[in-house]
Amino acid sequence: MSMNVRVAGGLFTMAFGLLVGGCAQTASTPTPVASDSAMHTKPTYIGRAQDLYDLTPLYQPDTYRNMDQLYFTRNVARGEQVYPLPQLPNMDVTYEADGSEKNVDDFMRRNRVGGVLIIKDGNVVLEKYGLGSDANTRWTSFSVVKSISSTLVGAAVEQGLIDVQAPITQYVPALAGGAYDGVTVEQVLHMSSGADWNETYRDPTSDRRELFTRQLSNTPGSLVEQMSQLERKYEPGTVFKYSTGESHLQSELIHAATGMTTSDYLSDRIWARMGMEQSAYWQLDAQAGQEIGSSGFSATLKDYGRFGQFILNDGVIDGERILPEGWMAKATEVDPASYLAPGKLYGGDYILGYGYQWWLFPTGEQARDQHDGAFEAQGIFGQFVYVNPKENVVAVIWSAWPEPEMDKQEMETYDFIAAAIKALK
Repeated sequence: MSMNVRVAGGLFTMAFGLLVGGCAQTASTPTPVASDSAMHTKPTYIGRAQDLYDLTPLYQPDTYRNMDQLYFTRNVARGEQVYPLPQLPNMDVTYEADGSEKNVDDFMRRNRVGGVLIIKDGNVVLEKYGLGSDANTRWTSFSVVKSISSTLVGAAVEQGLIDVQAPITQYVPALAGGAYDGVTVEQVLHMSSGADWNETYRDPTSDRRELFTRQLSNTPGSLVEQMSQLERKYEPGTVFKYSTGESHLQSELIHAATGMTTSDYLSDRIWARMGMEQSAYWQLDAQAGQEIGSSGFSATLKDYGRFGQFILNDGVIDGERILPEGWMAKATEVDPASYLAPGKLYGGDYILGYGYQWWLFPTGEQARDQHDGAFEAQGIFGQFVYVNPKENVVAVIWSAWPEPEMDKQEMETYDFIAAAIKALK
């Protein structure tokens, strides 16, 4: 909500967050106007906490970079050192869209891109910002965090704290007696528990929206309670059912197995060791509560890129193995005959497949141009952390699409990345 206040002949705009269900953090604190220039500062448009999935384009960018002013969060501390990402001159990228040649600026304008980063062989070859963002912006990533959470599961496996073949109820007993009885950790990673779920973001009656409403209620343990009440619809390990609620269980699992908050575990195993430039923050299910394992993580563009570089390095930092040997191969490969294979999800209407909370591009004869063997973390409204081991490329893209899922924009994003990879050869 915005309020216009006239002062000294000028117009001073202040943005306020709505306090929702105990989320006692305001969107901004008004400050006195000190000079004529201050009166004409660009207004900030931060939406209400409960409107996140229905924001107008005007409110999306400022809201996405100020999520800690709307929701309870926990810090993910950086370390003392910074992982170097040498900066090369920004490359030119041209690609075809709608029958004509487009460039980087066209791509950003057409797709409402707030940041684009391409790393090749460990060097930044393209870094550009839009929608008012800059190198210090910490942008929310929506479901990109699903892949971050699954990576933390891998870190706990390396430490001998989690067995992916064990039942999830062994670690999260609050799930016992419901749809998750007999479901393994690996089946949760594959979103294949068999639990019934409706993910529709803009349907106020969907399971996803109930999960969000519970988050806003500031009630510790409410999300797990919802998941424990789900009914089983399919035999575990037989059907892919995209579920933000199921991905949240990764955070519950990590906390149960390690005894640490999920934010602290991320800082300890990856964020600080990898040398992230800035601390990140992670949304919680309640004040001082549990991290949302499936959404609500905010970091800078380059630090998302460093996370992608960590994945590209097979989970090894300065010679220390953080992820088990072979973990990323297991997490990003699928049998072509599997129900999880590219081209088989959603009744065959989607080109990508699914691994351990990573989206997988087709390989071999079915591969898209320049994307053979690539995989990505993906979030609604156009968030991507793309990893291509064959080309030694990481790409990060922030967007503020007007709709949660937009096929044309998604495919154009892949074409843009492909054109960049091809130009780098």
